[in-house]
Amino acid sequence: MFSRREWNVLINSFYENRIPAVGWFSMDASNLAIARSVVSGSSQTRWPGVVLQLALGTVVAFGFARFDYALLLPFMRADLGWSYAQAGALNTVYSLGYLIGALLAVPVCASLGLRRSFTASMLLSAILVGASGLFSDLGILLTMRGLTGVAGAVLFVAGAALTAEVSHGCDRATLAFGLYCAGAGFGMSLSALFLPTLVDAVGWRCGWMALGALSLIAALIALPGLSRPASGAPPLAPRTSHWPIRMIAVELLGYGLFGVGYIAYATFIVAYLRSSQTLSSTETAHFWALFGASAVGGAFAWGPIQARLRGGWGAACTIAVVAAGAGVPLISSTRLAADVSAVMFGGSFLAVVAAVTSFAQRVAPRSAWTRAIGALTIAVGIGQCIGPVLTGWLSDRFGTLQSGLALSVLILFIAAALLPFQHETDLPP
Repeated sequence: MFSRREWNVLINSFYENRIPAVGWFSMDASNLAIARSVVSGSSQTRWPGVVLQLALGTVVAFGFARFDYALLLPFMRADLGWSYAQAGALNTVYSLGYLIGALLAVPVCASLGLRRSFTASMLLSAILVGASGLFSDLGILLTMRGLTGVAGAVLFVAGAALTAEVSHGCDRATLAFGLYCAGAGFGMSLSALFLPTLVDAVGWRCGWMALGALSLIAALIALPGLSRPASGAPPLAPRTSHWPIRMIAVELLGYGLFGVGYIAYATFIVAYLRSSQTLSSTETAHFWALFGASAVGGAFAWGPIQARLRGGWGAACTIAVVAAGAGVPLISSTRLAADVSAVMFGGSFLAVVAAVTSFAQRVAPRSAWTRAIGALTIAVGIGQCIGPVLTGWLSDRFGTLQSGLALSVLILFIAAALLPFQHETDLPP
């Protein structure tokens, strides 16, 4: 009548008051129907495990491949004799690759499927991250960063679409996206435990290789569990739709401006703090660990708030906190100011990604999720192409990183002021 697994689900559901107790043991037709519905719906309780596996993709694509470059940048710049514009160019090229990857993500996912796209891009990202330590020529490094960006965008879009599918119909979908994006913060915290000390001791090349090795380990952990769908879950495959992207035009513009502003901070903040406060490797590790840990905690702190906000307000509120956090170290050069900045910026910037991704899931029909998420990824990718090189050029012109970072703060505040004009009620059901 029931398998052992079904009995376990039924017993747990009984104690959680999800099944009426009256007449339960008679097992009449109505109770059997209730029981079967509980068993078939139990897959919703499994979404956290799947999302945590998917979050290993953002650990690699964002934590290791993108943001940890900030830890390596001061050492690479000193060793290779780069200007701030050249150092920023590596993240600009990464962002250009990310933009190209965002443009390719929808057709790639449609051709290979979400799971294969996620798997291939995660493995490619791991290989490229590790191989970045083998070269010192600027042209080759720019090429490597560009390819890493392409792989990272496909990885993020595929993982976000999988998260949307797994959490569909779940009342904690916003939390699911928060957990998915929080993988980047976990990756940053993990690398903070060893990367500054390692790079101080043996150089930036070994830093890239270590990140590559960790990326491969993350892939080996994530991929076996993603090779089969969760029991009872809908088929995880991309779909296409003619749903008009213009319906989220304000969200796209605001998210693009966010890309310009936040990536400048993420690229140069460590270099700025090391020059203005002469941080040691231990102090840098402390700052980066706090930054990453705050990003993980932000998934839980912002989730309930964003679940209650509609339209562009979810992204607007988080971007406002990001902007304030980015401005703190420009006002004060104390260690406390750096820590406050790490908590405010770190605890909110990934919540912006979760907010806009959850927004896309709410306002677009299910058949257009991959397309909507891809469009938003393109928007932020364009912004990220502009941010590092603009900040680097302005910093070289004025001889200090403070000027470039100040411009990024202003752009973030503009994005926060713009996004409330995105009204969710104006969108089609």
